Amino acid sequence: MDNTKRLFVASFVTLIVAGIGFAIRGAILGDLGTQFGFTKTDLGTITGGGLVGFGLVILLASAIADRVGYGKLLAVAFGLHITSVIVTISATPIYGDGSGGNANAYWALYIGMFMFAIGNGIVEAVINPLTATLYPEERTHYLNVLHAGWPAGLIIGGVLAFAFASSDAALAQVRWEILIGLYIIPTLIYGTMLYRAHFPVSDAAVAGVSVKSMLKEFAAPVLLFLLLLHAMVGYVELGTDSWIVNIMQNVIQGQAFLLFIYTSALMFVLRFFAGPIVHRINPLGLLFASSMVATAGLLMLGSSATGITIIVAATVYGAGKTFFWPTMLGVVSEQFPRGGALTLGAVGGIGMLSAGLLGGPGIGYKQDYFATQYLQEQHPALYEVYKAPSERGFLMFPRITGLDGAKTGAILEASSGSLTTVENEYKGALIRASTHGGQMALKWTALVPLMMTLGFLGLIVYFRSRGGYSAVSINNDGSGLSTR
Repeated sequence: MDNTKRLFVASFVTLIVAGIGFAIRGAILGDLGTQFGFTKTDLGTITGGGLVGFGLVILLASAIADRVGYGKLLAVAFGLHITSVIVTISATPIYGDGSGGNANAYWALYIGMFMFAIGNGIVEAVINPLTATLYPEERTHYLNVLHAGWPAGLIIGGVLAFAFASSDAALAQVRWEILIGLYIIPTLIYGTMLYRAHFPVSDAAVAGVSVKSMLKEFAAPVLLFLLLLHAMVGYVELGTDSWIVNIMQNVIQGQAFLLFIYTSALMFVLRFFAGPIVHRINPLGLLFASSMVATAGLLMLGSSATGITIIVAATVYGAGKTFFWPTMLGVVSEQFPRGGALTLGAVGGIGMLSAGLLGGPGIGYKQDYFATQYLQEQHPALYEVYKAPSERGFLMFPRITGLDGAKTGAILEASSGSLTTVENEYKGALIRASTHGGQMALKWTALVPLMMTLGFLGLIVYFRSRGGYSAVSINNDGSGLSTR
């Protein structure tokens, strides 16, 4: 295997690691809620913390990537991926019998996932400009192929979770700590592949573009608008994906992870065909179409209740979200080459920060809001029994008292035969409340890709007024030149 292919394949595997971790983390949310008594908002904040860590570090790592070197940064990411496992699984011994409350376990999980995300952020800061440098003539295509590693990891993690996670495990339930530790295997693979590999220098570094010149790119209104749109991408793609299994498990009990695996497989396959699509309708046309499809998909998922309608809705949603992330990276790389790793890092960082600070917690809050609203209206006495001990808020929205994860988890995971008639009625009411909360959250989330549709339409009109979309290359003196 030549050096170029070796670097690209290793970069692909780093995203498999990230995807496995993301999938398994989403699969064990129910276990964490039951074991530690977390609300949906708590769980959303824990998963969101990982995305925030990703977002922060990608901005910092991108600023120093060309100077420190791609290889050294990936070595740091390797160490963080390994260490994060130890910190995350320490939540169980720290919690003990629960007599001291769940605060310490919360922070162990938060910090462990934060460390894992920092490793992912460093990886993202390196592999995007690395791929753009390895394949300068087909950046959008190869960035899409590279990011097929993400759904590949989701598929692997999804299969593992379907087989071994939670009480609905297809084969046998395995402790969540074991599942978390499985991503060490692909971590060792990419670490071995990158050992003593030769890393190229980016176009910006070759041209001698200074950090100051890179920063000047952020004065461009188009780049700032693209960053705003990518914040929405992070919210709708990663924010939704971190919750989708948890939301759909009450609608299609025992099959939610198969749905997740299916949409991930769809994404994996479609990303290999981004190149031909982009050549026909250009990247902005692809993003515009994807936004419309994603809007329809989320609305359909929020309304579906039967097997066939759920599959159709998942297909639409999966196709819609497929091209967002890598195609946005391709557009920024093609339009702002002088920004180098810094502008690409800003795109990834903004997306992850949005997913972590807004997407994960926001969608969790919406579930709590609509589920508690339903239960308060339909079964007020039951709500008083199962409500959490304290209120939680999100941004400027009203503070609410969600449902206690430990209490609801105990009755939801119990078999109907072990419950009394009254308890089975309680269980049914809680399932209906949770289902209502999840589906309403998806419907409201559809507003985000709807706004993206308008944004990409505006960019299409803007570029047409300037003669059409064309990529920009960088000259040896650091200046930009339109190439097509």
